[in-house]
Amino acid sequence: MAEKVKKKPVGKFLVFAGITFILYYLLFAYESLINDYFTRGKFYAFLPVLTAFIFSYAHGNTTDLFWKVVGIEAKKRREVK
Repeated sequence: MAEKVKKKPVGKFLVFAGITFILYYLLFAYESLINDYFTRGKFYAFLPVLTAFIFSYAHGNTTDLFWKVVGIEAKKRREVK
């Protein structure tokens, strides 16, 4: 039997890498403005949490796709019956 060759998600990786790059660029380019909003209090206090979730999602997907493109994946366990 021939094994199926998995297609590497290069395009998806490049999209998420670009999004992550843009997010970090904006964070550092507008650091003082972002810091001003984050320290205002009231409902603005939720912004750092929201920002952390956005960065976590983008960076996590980028990292996952990077390892898939490189060809390194976790071993799949066989169930013992």
